Amino acid sequence: MSGLLPLFDSPPEFDRERLAARLRELADSGIYVGGSSWKYEGWIGQIYTPGRYLSRGRFSRKKFEQGCLAEYAETFPIVGGDFSFYQFPSDEFWRQLFGGAPEYLKFGLKVPEEITVKRFPTHRRFGPRAGEENPAFLSVPMLDDCFLRPLRPYAGRIAVLIFEFGTFSRASYPEPRKFFEELDRFLSALPRNEFRYAVEVRNQEYLRSEYFDLLRRHRVAHVFNGWTRMPPIDEQIRIPGAFTADFIVARALLRVGRPYQRAVEKFSPYDRVQEESPRTRAALRDLIEHAKTRRIPAYLFVNNRLEGNAPITIQAVVED
Repeated sequence: MSGLLPLFDSPPEFDRERLAARLRELADSGIYVGGSSWKYEGWIGQIYTPGRYLSRGRFSRKKFEQGCLAEYAETFPIVGGDFSFYQFPSDEFWRQLFGGAPEYLKFGLKVPEEITVKRFPTHRRFGPRAGEENPAFLSVPMLDDCFLRPLRPYAGRIAVLIFEFGTFSRASYPEPRKFFEELDRFLSALPRNEFRYAVEVRNQEYLRSEYFDLLRRHRVAHVFNGWTRMPPIDEQIRIPGAFTADFIVARALLRVGRPYQRAVEKFSPYDRVQEESPRTRAALRDLIEHAKTRRIPAYLFVNNRLEGNAPITIQAVVED
Protein backbone atom coordinates (compact mmCIF):
# COMPACT_ATOMS: atom_id res chain seq x y z
CA MET A 1 0.00 0.00 0.00
CA SER A 2 1.07 3.59 -0.32
CA GLY A 3 2.39 5.68 2.56
CA LEU A 4 -1.04 7.27 2.93
CA LEU A 5 -3.53 5.76 5.35
CA PRO A 6 -7.33 5.97 5.50
CA LEU A 7 -8.76 8.77 7.61
CA PHE A 8 -11.10 6.47 9.55
CA ASP A 9 -10.39 3.89 12.23
CA SER A 10 -13.02 1.31 11.26
CA PRO A 11 -15.40 0.86 8.32
CA PRO A 12 -18.89 1.86 9.42
CA GLU A 13 -20.25 -1.69 8.93
CA PHE A 14 -17.51 -3.30 11.03
CA ASP A 15 -17.73 -3.13 14.83
CA ARG A 16 -14.38 -4.38 16.08
CA GLU A 17 -15.22 -4.07 19.77
CA ARG A 18 -18.46 -5.97 19.36
CA LEU A 19 -16.68 -8.75 17.46
CA ALA A 20 -13.94 -8.95 20.09
CA ALA A 21 -16.54 -9.29 22.86
CA ARG A 22 -18.36 -12.07 21.01
CA LEU A 23 -15.13 -13.96 20.31
CA ARG A 24 -14.08 -13.67 23.95
CA GLU A 25 -17.43 -15.09 24.96
CA LEU A 26 -16.93 -18.08 22.66
CA ALA A 27 -13.34 -18.56 23.81
CA ASP A 28 -14.54 -18.68 27.41
CA SER A 29 -16.52 -21.78 26.41
CA GLY A 30 -13.55 -23.32 24.57
CA ILE A 31 -14.44 -22.22 21.04
CA TYR A 32 -11.66 -20.25 19.36
CA VAL A 33 -12.20 -18.50 16.03
CA GLY A 34 -9.54 -16.50 14.19
CA GLY A 35 -7.65 -15.89 10.98
CA SER A 36 -5.28 -18.21 9.16
CA SER A 37 -2.62 -15.51 9.49
CA TRP A 38 -2.45 -11.86 10.52
CA LYS A 39 -0.06 -9.60 8.53
CA TYR A 40 -2.59 -8.04 6.15
CA GLU A 41 -2.41 -4.35 5.38
CA GLY A 42 -5.93 -4.64 3.98
CA TRP A 43 -7.14 -4.95 7.57
CA ILE A 44 -5.84 -1.50 8.50
CA GLY A 45 -8.78 0.65 9.52
CA GLN A 46 -10.67 -2.50 10.47
CA ILE A 47 -8.63 -4.72 12.82
CA TYR A 48 -5.58 -2.47 12.88
CA THR A 49 -5.49 1.16 13.99
CA PRO A 50 -3.71 3.33 11.38
CA GLY A 51 -1.97 5.59 13.88
CA ARG A 52 -0.09 2.73 15.52
CA TYR A 53 1.97 2.12 12.40
CA LEU A 54 3.07 5.60 11.47
CA SER A 55 6.68 6.66 11.27
CA ARG A 56 7.27 10.34 10.55
CA GLY A 57 3.66 10.65 9.51
CA ARG A 58 3.71 7.79 7.01
CA PHE A 59 2.86 4.12 7.10
CA SER A 60 5.81 1.95 8.15
CA ARG A 61 5.57 -1.62 6.88
CA LYS A 62 8.36 -2.64 9.25
CA LYS A 63 6.55 -1.19 12.25
CA PHE A 64 3.34 -2.88 11.12
CA GLU A 65 4.86 -6.31 10.69
CA GLN A 66 6.64 -6.10 14.02
CA GLY A 67 3.67 -4.90 16.03
CA CYS A 68 0.41 -5.96 14.42
CA LEU A 69 0.15 -9.35 16.15
CA ALA A 70 -0.35 -7.66 19.51
CA GLU A 71 -3.21 -5.61 18.10
CA TYR A 72 -4.63 -8.65 16.31
CA ALA A 73 -4.95 -10.28 19.73
CA GLU A 74 -7.13 -7.41 20.92
CA THR A 75 -9.87 -8.85 18.68
CA PHE A 76 -9.09 -12.53 18.09
CA PRO A 77 -8.26 -15.25 20.64
CA ILE A 78 -6.43 -17.53 18.20
CA VAL A 79 -4.31 -17.24 15.06
CA GLY A 80 -3.10 -19.68 12.43
CA GLY A 81 0.57 -20.01 11.59
CA ASP A 82 1.00 -20.95 7.94
CA PHE A 83 4.55 -19.57 8.02
CA SER A 84 5.88 -22.62 9.88
CA PHE A 85 4.98 -24.85 6.94
CA TYR A 86 7.88 -23.45 4.95
CA GLN A 87 10.72 -23.67 7.48
CA PHE A 88 11.93 -24.89 10.84
CA PRO A 89 11.79 -21.60 12.76
CA SER A 90 14.73 -20.88 15.03
CA ASP A 91 14.59 -20.65 18.81
CA GLU A 92 15.04 -16.89 18.50
CA PHE A 93 12.14 -16.64 16.06
CA TRP A 94 9.84 -18.38 18.53
CA ARG A 95 11.01 -16.13 21.38
CA GLN A 96 10.18 -13.05 19.35
CA LEU A 97 6.86 -14.40 18.12
CA PHE A 98 5.51 -15.45 21.49
CA GLY A 99 7.11 -12.45 23.18
CA GLY A 100 5.25 -10.12 20.81
CA ALA A 101 1.81 -11.43 21.70
CA PRO A 102 -0.20 -11.59 24.92
CA GLU A 103 -0.15 -14.95 26.67
CA TYR A 104 -3.86 -15.53 26.14
CA LEU A 105 -3.48 -15.65 22.34
CA LYS A 106 -3.57 -19.27 21.11
CA PHE A 107 -1.71 -20.51 18.04
CA GLY A 108 -2.58 -23.19 15.51
CA LEU A 109 0.70 -24.03 13.79
CA LYS A 110 1.34 -26.02 10.66
CA VAL A 111 4.13 -28.58 10.89
CA PRO A 112 6.90 -27.89 8.33
CA GLU A 113 6.53 -29.46 4.91
CA GLU A 114 9.91 -31.07 5.44
CA ILE A 115 7.92 -33.64 7.43
CA THR A 116 4.73 -33.87 5.33
CA VAL A 117 5.92 -33.71 1.70
CA LYS A 118 6.63 -37.13 0.22
CA ARG A 119 8.15 -35.83 -3.01
CA PHE A 120 9.34 -32.25 -3.37
CA PRO A 121 7.29 -30.32 -5.95
CA THR A 122 8.99 -29.13 -9.11
CA HIS A 123 9.22 -25.59 -7.82
CA ARG A 124 12.27 -23.38 -7.87
CA ARG A 125 12.21 -22.81 -4.11
CA PHE A 126 13.20 -26.46 -3.66
CA GLY A 127 16.33 -26.02 -5.78
CA PRO A 128 18.08 -29.29 -6.63
CA ARG A 129 15.61 -31.25 -4.48
CA ALA A 130 12.69 -30.40 -6.79
CA GLY A 131 11.03 -33.59 -7.98
CA GLU A 132 13.05 -35.78 -5.62
CA GLU A 133 11.80 -38.10 -2.88
CA ASN A 134 11.95 -36.53 0.59
CA PRO A 135 14.08 -38.69 2.92
CA ALA A 136 12.64 -36.89 5.96
CA PHE A 137 9.02 -37.65 5.09
CA LEU A 138 7.21 -38.58 8.33
CA SER A 139 10.44 -38.49 10.32
CA VAL A 140 9.54 -38.34 14.01
CA PRO A 141 13.17 -37.74 15.14
CA MET A 142 13.47 -34.71 12.83
CA LEU A 143 10.06 -33.42 13.87
CA ASP A 144 10.92 -33.75 17.54
CA ASP A 145 14.39 -32.23 17.35
CA CYS A 146 13.77 -29.42 14.87
CA PHE A 147 10.18 -28.42 15.63
CA LEU A 148 8.73 -29.79 18.86
CA ARG A 149 11.81 -29.23 21.04
CA PRO A 150 11.95 -25.43 20.55
CA LEU A 151 8.16 -25.21 20.95
CA ARG A 152 7.97 -27.02 24.28
CA PRO A 153 8.46 -23.86 26.38
CA TYR A 154 5.33 -22.46 24.71
CA ALA A 155 3.22 -25.63 24.65
CA GLY A 156 0.48 -24.08 26.78
CA ARG A 157 -0.07 -21.40 24.15
CA ILE A 158 -0.37 -23.80 21.23
CA ALA A 159 -3.91 -24.96 20.52
CA VAL A 160 -3.02 -27.52 17.86
CA LEU A 161 -0.26 -28.64 15.52
CA ILE A 162 -1.48 -29.43 12.02
CA PHE A 163 0.04 -31.95 9.62
CA GLU A 164 -1.01 -30.70 6.19
CA PHE A 165 -0.59 -33.26 3.42
CA GLY A 166 -0.89 -31.93 -0.11
CA THR A 167 -2.65 -33.92 -2.78
CA PHE A 168 -0.81 -37.20 -3.32
CA SER A 169 -0.53 -38.49 -6.85
CA ARG A 170 -1.23 -42.07 -7.86
CA ALA A 171 2.51 -42.44 -8.38
CA SER A 172 3.07 -41.74 -4.68
CA TYR A 173 0.21 -43.91 -3.46
CA PRO A 174 -1.57 -46.08 -6.04
CA GLU A 175 -4.25 -46.63 -3.41
CA PRO A 176 -4.89 -45.02 0.01
CA ARG A 177 -4.11 -48.05 2.19
CA LYS A 178 -0.33 -47.58 1.94
CA PHE A 179 -0.57 -43.96 3.10
CA PHE A 180 -2.82 -44.99 5.98
CA GLU A 181 -0.25 -47.58 7.10
CA GLU A 182 2.58 -45.03 7.04
CA LEU A 183 0.47 -42.41 8.78
CA ASP A 184 -0.52 -44.94 11.45
CA ARG A 185 3.12 -45.74 12.24
CA PHE A 186 3.98 -42.04 12.32
CA LEU A 187 1.15 -41.09 14.68
CA SER A 188 2.02 -44.06 16.93
CA ALA A 189 5.52 -42.66 17.42
CA LEU A 190 4.59 -39.03 18.17
CA PRO A 191 5.40 -37.60 21.60
CA ARG A 192 2.21 -37.34 23.64
CA ASN A 193 0.78 -35.25 26.48
CA GLU A 194 2.30 -31.96 25.27
CA PHE A 195 0.50 -31.03 22.06
CA ARG A 196 -2.77 -31.66 20.27
CA TYR A 197 -2.35 -32.94 16.72
CA ALA A 198 -4.59 -32.72 13.66
CA VAL A 199 -4.27 -34.07 10.13
CA GLU A 200 -5.36 -32.28 6.96
CA VAL A 201 -5.58 -34.34 3.77
CA ARG A 202 -6.40 -33.06 0.31
CA ASN A 203 -7.29 -36.31 -1.42
CA GLN A 204 -11.06 -36.71 -1.39
CA GLU A 205 -10.76 -40.47 -1.77
CA TYR A 206 -8.97 -40.67 1.59
CA LEU A 207 -12.10 -39.62 3.48
CA ARG A 208 -13.13 -43.14 4.37
CA SER A 209 -13.60 -45.17 7.52
CA GLU A 210 -10.01 -46.49 7.61
CA TYR A 211 -8.65 -42.95 7.73
CA PHE A 212 -11.05 -41.69 10.38
CA ASP A 213 -10.60 -44.85 12.47
CA LEU A 214 -6.82 -44.51 12.59
CA LEU A 215 -7.06 -40.84 13.62
CA ARG A 216 -9.50 -41.81 16.35
CA ARG A 217 -7.15 -44.50 17.68
CA HIS A 218 -4.47 -41.84 18.12
CA ARG A 219 -6.84 -39.12 19.40
CA VAL A 220 -5.90 -36.93 16.43
CA ALA A 221 -8.44 -34.61 14.81
CA HIS A 222 -9.37 -34.58 11.15
CA VAL A 223 -9.11 -31.01 9.86
CA PHE A 224 -12.37 -30.03 8.19
CA ASN A 225 -10.83 -28.06 5.33
CA GLY A 226 -12.22 -26.02 2.50
CA TRP A 227 -9.92 -26.61 -0.44
CA THR A 228 -9.98 -26.61 -4.24
CA ARG A 229 -10.44 -30.35 -4.72
CA MET A 230 -12.01 -31.33 -1.41
CA PRO A 231 -15.71 -31.76 -0.60
CA PRO A 232 -17.28 -28.70 1.05
CA ILE A 233 -16.87 -28.57 4.81
CA ASP A 234 -20.55 -29.31 5.42
CA GLU A 235 -20.23 -32.56 3.43
CA GLN A 236 -17.15 -33.55 5.43
CA ILE A 237 -19.06 -32.96 8.67
CA ARG A 238 -21.74 -35.41 7.56
CA ILE A 239 -19.32 -38.28 6.84
CA PRO A 240 -19.84 -40.97 9.51
CA GLY A 241 -16.98 -40.95 12.00
CA ALA A 242 -15.44 -37.68 10.78
CA PHE A 243 -15.20 -36.29 14.33
CA THR A 244 -12.17 -38.22 15.50
CA ALA A 245 -10.96 -36.47 18.66
CA ASP A 246 -12.16 -34.65 21.76
CA PHE A 247 -11.57 -31.35 19.97
CA ILE A 248 -12.47 -29.91 16.57
CA VAL A 249 -10.26 -28.23 13.97
CA ALA A 250 -11.42 -26.52 10.78
CA ARG A 251 -9.71 -24.37 8.17
CA ALA A 252 -11.96 -22.47 5.79
CA LEU A 253 -9.45 -21.74 3.03
CA LEU A 254 -10.98 -21.71 -0.45
CA ARG A 255 -14.19 -22.36 -2.29
CA VAL A 256 -14.41 -25.73 -4.01
CA GLY A 257 -13.01 -25.57 -7.53
CA ARG A 258 -11.07 -22.32 -7.10
CA PRO A 259 -7.27 -22.63 -7.32
CA TYR A 260 -5.27 -20.84 -4.65
CA GLN A 261 -3.52 -18.42 -7.01
CA ARG A 262 -6.80 -17.41 -8.61
CA ALA A 263 -8.18 -16.55 -5.16
CA VAL A 264 -5.08 -14.46 -4.42
CA GLU A 265 -5.53 -12.51 -7.65
CA LYS A 266 -9.27 -12.05 -7.12
CA PHE A 267 -9.28 -10.98 -3.47
CA SER A 268 -6.03 -9.10 -2.81
CA PRO A 269 -5.48 -6.86 -0.83
CA TYR A 270 -8.17 -8.54 1.33
CA ASP A 271 -9.81 -5.32 2.49
CA ARG A 272 -13.44 -6.36 1.90
CA VAL A 273 -15.67 -9.35 1.24
CA GLN A 274 -16.13 -9.71 -2.50
CA GLU A 275 -18.01 -13.00 -2.72
CA GLU A 276 -19.95 -14.51 0.16
CA SER A 277 -19.96 -18.25 0.82
CA PRO A 278 -23.17 -18.89 2.79
CA ARG A 279 -22.58 -22.63 2.72
CA THR A 280 -19.20 -22.36 4.40
CA ARG A 281 -20.49 -19.87 6.94
CA ALA A 282 -23.31 -22.26 7.84
CA ALA A 283 -20.84 -25.16 8.15
CA LEU A 284 -18.69 -23.19 10.59
CA ARG A 285 -21.75 -22.36 12.66
CA ASP A 286 -22.62 -26.05 12.69
CA LEU A 287 -19.15 -26.87 14.02
CA ILE A 288 -19.57 -24.28 16.76
CA GLU A 289 -22.89 -25.81 17.76
CA HIS A 290 -21.39 -29.31 17.62
CA ALA A 291 -18.61 -28.22 19.98
CA LYS A 292 -21.10 -26.60 22.35
CA THR A 293 -23.31 -29.69 22.40
CA ARG A 294 -20.41 -32.04 23.05
CA ARG A 295 -18.67 -29.54 25.36
CA ILE A 296 -15.35 -29.91 23.60
CA PRO A 297 -12.87 -27.30 22.34
CA ALA A 298 -13.00 -26.07 18.75
CA TYR A 299 -10.30 -24.25 16.80
CA LEU A 300 -11.64 -22.62 13.64
CA PHE A 301 -9.48 -20.68 11.20
CA VAL A 302 -10.79 -18.53 8.35
CA ASN A 303 -8.66 -17.46 5.38
CA ASN A 304 -8.98 -14.20 3.42
CA ARG A 305 -9.07 -16.26 0.25
CA LEU A 306 -12.45 -17.74 1.09
CA GLU A 307 -14.47 -14.54 0.61
CA GLY A 308 -11.93 -11.74 0.44
CA ASN A 309 -11.75 -10.57 4.06
CA ALA A 310 -11.54 -13.01 6.98
CA PRO A 311 -12.62 -10.58 9.74
CA ILE A 312 -15.95 -9.83 8.06
CA THR A 313 -16.49 -13.53 7.33
CA ILE A 314 -15.83 -14.35 10.98
CA GLN A 315 -18.12 -11.53 12.08
CA ALA A 316 -20.92 -13.00 9.96
CA VAL A 317 -20.34 -16.50 11.32
CA VAL A 318 -20.38 -15.64 15.01
CA GLU A 319 -22.90 -12.81 15.09
CA ASP A 320 -25.67 -13.99 12.76
